[in-house]
Amino acid sequence: MSTIQDVARLAGVSPTTAKRALREPDKLTPETLARVRTAIEQLHYETDQRAGSLRGGQSNTIGLVVGSVVETFFAQFARTCSRVLAGEGYTLIISENEYSAAYELTELRRLYGQRVAGIILRPGYGHESREYLARLTERGVNIVEYDYLPPHSSHPAVKLDNVGAMRGAVTHLHALGHRRIAALGTYDPVILPEERSRAFPEIMNALGLVVPSEYRRVATVNEDTAYALTHELLALPTPPTALIALTGTQAIGAYRAIRERGLRIPDDLSLVTFDNYSWTALVDPPITVVEQPVEAMATATAQRMLALLRRAELRDAEGSPTPEPPRVEVFPARLIVRGSTAAPR
Repeated sequence: MSTIQDVARLAGVSPTTAKRALREPDKLTPETLARVRTAIEQLHYETDQRAGSLRGGQSNTIGLVVGSVVETFFAQFARTCSRVLAGEGYTLIISENEYSAAYELTELRRLYGQRVAGIILRPGYGHESREYLARLTERGVNIVEYDYLPPHSSHPAVKLDNVGAMRGAVTHLHALGHRRIAALGTYDPVILPEERSRAFPEIMNALGLVVPSEYRRVATVNEDTAYALTHELLALPTPPTALIALTGTQAIGAYRAIRERGLRIPDDLSLVTFDNYSWTALVDPPITVVEQPVEAMATATAQRMLALLRRAELRDAEGSPTPEPPRVEVFPARLIVRGSTAAPR
């Protein structure tokens, strides 16, 4: 990679003059400026923006930690975040924790090594990263969480109304006449400690229904686990008449298993999934979904990060912080009823 010293040598000027051509071109003569620009073009020189921001004491990069790079929700979320932050001059660095706080700890350390100004974090399950996150906050790294809130978290956050979303899915199936309903993952404080799985049996109980013990299977939120779990549930002597996938990727695994068993949707089994991915409207019949407002959530998350950065600047300049917005911003889901749900046979 070419350096500013290489540019200066080729142009026959000092490194200071070469830098001035980039920062203060109006202070150079037209002839000198032309020589430096010609050297930059010939050497394909690009400025090291990270090094410049570090010298100035302020980074222009934001870390984004996603739960899974193969989950379309996170891809859509990252794209929207990137656009919002780019409009304010920030660059996004994307990382993955695979829903694990232990993996997350390693990624947080890598991001801090890049001297990011802030981290937008989908927290992993577990406690391994909590102490380090507190340390990052003490060091002045701004943190905004999204999608999942760990117990006792103190960071600003953006999330879905998961309880309301699950209630909408279960109520819809109950109204169709389903009584044997299974969710693809039972709440577990370590493996699956999130609101959708935790709310499911409570919502069933409120409707006078009980989730049978054989339906309660702890599972991670990925395609392969959902595929195996669907096979297990449908092989039971009394299988469920309806399934609820907790993520769009889970729904792919469930759909594969249902097709392999030769079952028809919704004649033999109704299927509902979180996340309105494009494939859900293309299969026959199309899948009933619980749609998350991904772009609105991502925009709100990026704006919350920008607000934290501005607040820090004001505090440094004026010595007093501006008022903080509400800590947690909650977005409603939308149930889109399609052909994959019908009355049980």
